[in-house]
Amino acid sequence: MVNQKLDDYLLQSLISGNDKGIKEIYNRLYPKIKAYIITHDGSEDDAKDVMQKALLQLSARAQDKNFKITSSFDGYFVTICKNLWRRASKLSKLRVTNDGVLDLVHEEREIALAAYEQEKWELFQEKLLEISENCRKVLGFFFNKVSYVDIANKLGYATENTVRQRIFKCKSKLKAAIHSDQRYNELKEF
Repeated sequence: MVNQKLDDYLLQSLISGNDKGIKEIYNRLYPKIKAYIITHDGSEDDAKDVMQKALLQLSARAQDKNFKITSSFDGYFVTICKNLWRRASKLSKLRVTNDGVLDLVHEEREIALAAYEQEKWELFQEKLLEISENCRKVLGFFFNKVSYVDIANKLGYATENTVRQRIFKCKSKLKAAIHSDQRYNELKEF
């Protein structure tokens, strides 16, 4: 169950720069972030960087009067951190390093791109909740790379082909729900 009062306090602390509340965010969430990043080929320094970027990103987004967190603060913040780390990992694999050359990636640009990806993720999650429960289950298994045979067995479908057809239909419904949302067009233009 979400503790709304604590979640509101943590978010307001971040917006107002309340040191006590921000310290509580660190105490509650940094161990989780650190554990995630270390188990995903990162270091403690990487975890500290991601934590800082997530705080900056959430603080900037929370300035918007229409901003609201529909899940728990902890879950939302951890998702931001995971998305930031996935992006950083992907970029570091693509980046060629040369000690004699300055890195030209601007921090503001990175934060803006991370916020953009977070908005896309939130739209996806929201629209996922709008499709049927059965579709959510099927796609959940599919996204987690469960075999078609296992999906058929778990959900009681007759054949793998039935699972394939169901996945196609559910992906189509999800795609249509996302594309029909005005935010999709705004995100697409970015």
